[in-house]
Amino acid sequence: MNIIIAIDGYSSCGKSTFTKAIAAKLGYTFIDTGAMYRAATLYAMRHHLINADGSVKKEELSAALPLVNIKLVRSAQSGENSVLLNGEDVTEEIRLAGVSDNVSRVSELAPVRELMVAQQRAMGQDKAIVMDGRDIGTVVFPHAELKIFMTASPEIRAQRRYKELVAKGVETSLSEVERNIRQRDAIDENRAVSPLRKADDAVLLDNSYMSIDEQVEWALKLITSTQL
Repeated sequence: MNIIIAIDGYSSCGKSTFTKAIAAKLGYTFIDTGAMYRAATLYAMRHHLINADGSVKKEELSAALPLVNIKLVRSAQSGENSVLLNGEDVTEEIRLAGVSDNVSRVSELAPVRELMVAQQRAMGQDKAIVMDGRDIGTVVFPHAELKIFMTASPEIRAQRRYKELVAKGVETSLSEVERNIRQRDAIDENRAVSPLRKADDAVLLDNSYMSIDEQVEWALKLITSTQL
C-alpha cells in the first residue's frame, strides 16, 4: 500500500538527507519543499524585493508570484532532484548563506505559502511520496498516513550546517551559522501563517546523536508498522 510520508522539523536537522534516503529505500518520490521556498527567496533577492534590513517588499513580491515557476526535476541517473527557477538550474545557489538569511522572511508570507502548498498537494495526488518541510503534516497533508517531526539541538544543527558550508568553500563562522539557525527557528515558530509545530499525531525523532543509517532503520520499522 502506497502512503504519504510527511516529515517536518527544524532547519538543518538533516531532513532532506533523511527524506531522500527513505524515498530511495521505498522507491518513492522525494520532495524537498524547503528547496521550493529557497527558490522563491532567490527570486525575491534577484529582483530586489528584500530590503537592506531583511524585510520583504510584500506587495511587490505578491504581485510577482505569477511569474515564479519552480520545478523539481529528478535525474534518472543519480536519483537527485534539481531545482529549476523559471527554467534555470539553481540547485547550488539556493543553498548559499544569503538565501538562508532571507528564506524564513519570504516563507512566512501568506501568498507565497499558498502558492507552494497548492503545488505540493498536486505532487501528492498519487501518494508514494516522502515530503519534507515545516508544515507538511499540519497544513499540506494533514491526513498523511505517517508523520515524523525531526529535531536536534541548535548547537548540533549549527555544527552540521557549518561543515556543509565549509565543504562547499563558503566562508562563514560557526557562531554566524548558529545565529542564523536560532533566528530561523524563532521566525518559523512564531509566524502567523503555518507556524512550525509538531502535529498531534506525528512521531518525534530527535536525531542529535543518531547516524543517518540509524535514522533510516528507525523509520523503516515505523513505516512497516504503518503499512500493515
